[in-house]
Amino acid sequence: MTIRVLIADDQQDVRTAYRIILDAQPDMTVVADAADGTTAAGLARTVRPDVVLADIRMPGLDGLELTRMLAGPGVADPMRVVVVTTFDLDEYVHAALRNGACGFILKRSGPALLAEAVRAAAAGDALISPQVTVRLLSAFRAAAGGNGPARPGAPREPLTRREKEVARLVAQGMTNAEIAAALFLSPGTVKNHLAHIQRKIGAPNRVGVAAWVWDTGTAMP
Repeated sequence: MTIRVLIADDQQDVRTAYRIILDAQPDMTVVADAADGTTAAGLARTVRPDVVLADIRMPGLDGLELTRMLAGPGVADPMRVVVVTTFDLDEYVHAALRNGACGFILKRSGPALLAEAVRAAAAGDALISPQVTVRLLSAFRAAAGGNGPARPGAPREPLTRREKEVARLVAQGMTNAEIAAALFLSPGTVKNHLAHIQRKIGAPNRVGVAAWVWDTGTAMP
C-alpha cells in the first residue's frame, strides 16, 4: 500500500527536497504540500493523507497547533502527524507529543530517518530522532518519584540475548538502520526485535525502550 503524505513547511526548498526524497521511495507518494499551517489544515481535511509532515514555525497556524487540530486529544478521526523541525528544544518536543504527534525528528537527521519516520507513523508506531531520544530520558528518570510519564517496569517475559543487544543500541540513540549495520541484521529484523522488546517491557515506543535500559541497566553490557 502506498503511503500518502502531506508536507507543511514554509520554505519552498524544504518542501521540494522532501517531495524528491519521499516520491523516490517505492511505498510513498506526496499528495499535497502547503506553505502555512492554515492551508495545511484545510488540505489535510480534503485529501486525507496517511501522514502529515509538519514544520513548527509557519505562518498562520504553527506546526504544534496544526498537530493539535489534526491529532490532538478529542479529535474524532485523528491523523498521523510527524513534526520535522530545525529547532531542537525540549518545550517543542513535549508540546508536539502532548498534542498528538507520532514522531519528532530534526531536519538535520537526513533522508533515511525521514522515510523511516513516515513508515513508522503509517504503521501506527512512533519515531523520535535519536538525538532527542537520549535527551528525553532525563524526563523518564526524573519521573521516578512523582510527576511525569510512567517508566516501564520489569519485563513481562525475559529478553533474548539479541533483544538485549538491540535495546542497548536503541538506548545509545541509534536508528534501526544503524542497529542493523552494527549487528549484521536486516532493518526488518531489527524492527521485529524492537516490537518484541516493547511488548515484553510494556514500552510504547523506542523512547520508552531507551528509558527502560538506562533505568534498569538490564540490557547494558
